[in-house]
Amino acid sequence: MPTMVSKGTPSPRSAVTPLSDEQVAKLAQEHTLVDSTRYYPTGVVRPNEAEINAQNPKATDRLLAGTSLVLRMHSKVRAWGLDQVPQTGPFITAASHVTMYDVFVPMSALFHMGRRPRYMAKAELATWPVLGKWFQLVGMQPVARRSGQGHAIIDESIRIVTSGRPLTVWPEGTVTRDPKKWVMSLKAGMAIVALESSRRLGYQVPLFPAVTWGAASINHWWPWPRKNVVLHYGSAIDYADLLADQDSWGDQPPAHAVEALTMRVLKRMNAMMAEIRGEQEPAEGYWDYATMSRKPYPPELG
Repeated sequence: MPTMVSKGTPSPRSAVTPLSDEQVAKLAQEHTLVDSTRYYPTGVVRPNEAEINAQNPKATDRLLAGTSLVLRMHSKVRAWGLDQVPQTGPFITAASHVTMYDVFVPMSALFHMGRRPRYMAKAELATWPVLGKWFQLVGMQPVARRSGQGHAIIDESIRIVTSGRPLTVWPEGTVTRDPKKWVMSLKAGMAIVALESSRRLGYQVPLFPAVTWGAASINHWWPWPRKNVVLHYGSAIDYADLLADQDSWGDQPPAHAVEALTMRVLKRMNAMMAEIRGEQEPAEGYWDYATMSRKPYPPELG
């Protein structure tokens, strides 16, 4: 859930410049922005009835309604690119994680589009009173961080995708540590799941980047006037070239393919964030969590 601060105490996030009405208006001139906190925001009604009915529909509707109400009370959420969400079949969404608020924006958007993705979230959420149980009912797969269960988490993710279900991950692993709030280095698990699921299914599983910006400036004790929050659901990443030699992989995708896909997603996500913010990405490169410093992208990515 969003970090709470007292009304009279400045939040570290409150120093972030809010997403201006002028920038949102500029985006609206270039893209069709929709309210992703309501059902079928693109105007096309395409519910995946089997998936909806299989995932505790009553509990899901209640949690979705409550989440959407909170989002609308705290912010003005707009999105573009949701018309790309497949009606059927598996896909993976790799979402940015600037704040905890960002977790709920893409999730509610996909639910409102008529899909019911499973999603990986930190195990602590499962222990929350009432909400923890609800989160699990609506598709949360608890991730026990720093527990040596990385392989089990990846195996479960692959099982979800190859069973035909969508999967949402936050590949940074935690909220970004980039001082300028860009998407930081990504964990390799997302790429492994995409590559191995594609190999097992015999086709490239769609992998969509999703970037949210605007919530870092919200004071959750006193959010008025409501801040602008924009979600860009990007086009699928092309990684067919990395699957070309899959017959020679052995037990798992090779490190070079995993690294290449990870960096492609990171580069695309920061390019998407740059468009939303109306800013240039830092010239020094991306923020590397391991070294807490900026690193240049691989030369092939520019």
